[in-house]
Amino acid sequence: MNARIGQAAIGALLVVLALLCWHLQDSAAVQVTSPPRMAWAGGLALAWMAFVIARVRRSTDAATQEVGGILVVHASQTGFSTELAERTAAALKNGGLPVDLRSLDELTLSHLTQASQALFIASTTGEGDAPDVATLFHGEAMRTPARLRGLAYGVLALGDRDYDDFCAFGRELDDWLRASGASPLFDRVDVDNGDEGSLRHWQHHVAHLAGTPGMADWVRPAYQTWRLVERRLLNPGSLGGPCFHLALIPDDPAHMVWAAGDIAEVGPRAEGTILPHREYSIASIPEDGALHLVVRQMRGKDGALGLGSGWLTERAALGGTIDLRVRRNPGFHAPSDDRPLLLIGNGTGIAGLRALVKTRIARAHRRNWVIFGERQAAIDRLHVDELEAWSEAGHIERLDLVWSRDAVAVRYVQHRLRLADDALRQFVRDGASIHVCGSLDGMAPGVDAALRAVLGDATVNHLAVTGRYRRDVY
Repeated sequence: MNARIGQAAIGALLVVLALLCWHLQDSAAVQVTSPPRMAWAGGLALAWMAFVIARVRRSTDAATQEVGGILVVHASQTGFSTELAERTAAALKNGGLPVDLRSLDELTLSHLTQASQALFIASTTGEGDAPDVATLFHGEAMRTPARLRGLAYGVLALGDRDYDDFCAFGRELDDWLRASGASPLFDRVDVDNGDEGSLRHWQHHVAHLAGTPGMADWVRPAYQTWRLVERRLLNPGSLGGPCFHLALIPDDPAHMVWAAGDIAEVGPRAEGTILPHREYSIASIPEDGALHLVVRQMRGKDGALGLGSGWLTERAALGGTIDLRVRRNPGFHAPSDDRPLLLIGNGTGIAGLRALVKTRIARAHRRNWVIFGERQAAIDRLHVDELEAWSEAGHIERLDLVWSRDAVAVRYVQHRLRLADDALRQFVRDGASIHVCGSLDGMAPGVDAALRAVLGDATVNHLAVTGRYRRDVY
């Protein structure tokens, strides 16, 4: 709308100039004092500007009403996608956000170009086919990339691993959006046959967008009983919130099974009541003998401790029981081969990076490049001593530490990435995969922009499509 209003202002200015020329020419010809034509001309110009701006605002308001805020789009074959879309829309509305809920057969490219955010819930039918309601959009709009650079999106892909082309339409939709210049809010969430853990992960992202972390779980996790056996402050005196290293062990040793990249779902409690689950990146591997977490205390605007972080870092008794289950997150597992691996993260994202490096060390895969950022080198050393030791031992090929409050020029990991452009291009040419773990706000989009600036959109999209660019961001 601002561009159109600017055009209106230019038009009004041209009217003023034209009337001014007419007034001067007329005055020169008659050589008498005429009535106050300039005041009249200015009034006419202002009236013209007001008229044009009103027309622009009316057309813009109509377009906004047509889109209606965050787009929530469903492509369903049996109705399950529609049900999940309705839950998603309700959650966003509860957070005070305007929502436009549509079936994919009601969606046009103009809706997407006018929107700033869109969430897609997409089913796959048959042997990897798009659902019937997606036939027109799939056959026409998705034939070639569109121009959607201003759109941020998320995709929930529903499928069944019993079929060869698992979540095919959701994956194809995600690829098309990336190729069209849209930016993912978070990595695509794939759901195998209604898997409840994956659906909770989607709800976790939706709650983050809505700003309602206390949203009730759609499906309660089937928790196991674990015990909190260690709680240690990692950053005393930090300018940021206190960060704690936590260690937990299960009552049943059979539950000591996970892979680096998996997620711990924790059920905090308040006066015995189980609260909505919280998700944390696991910072260890089973061979460590305990499940490790790195948790920063979060506080609300009123200063109250966050439900999950407050429970784990302060309220839960050391030695007491914790409701916890491990959710597999294969999209963030370490590569099975010895390809180079670039690990980028900040803050509590050290948890995911630490587990991945431990896995690479166990497999004797040494081509690891770690870029990690925090506030101050003397204080915010969240397992940085381990990173430095692994680097000295040759387990990490290159280690870049970035301290935002100590810096003069290079403040964040994305800045370091841009300065290492030649090394980054060579690492990718050598077949590297890229894993990013940490903040969804600031770091993740900054890293994505840096990768695209150095490697180009086509290369970054190809890395994502082929599974060589993966993120665990929150």
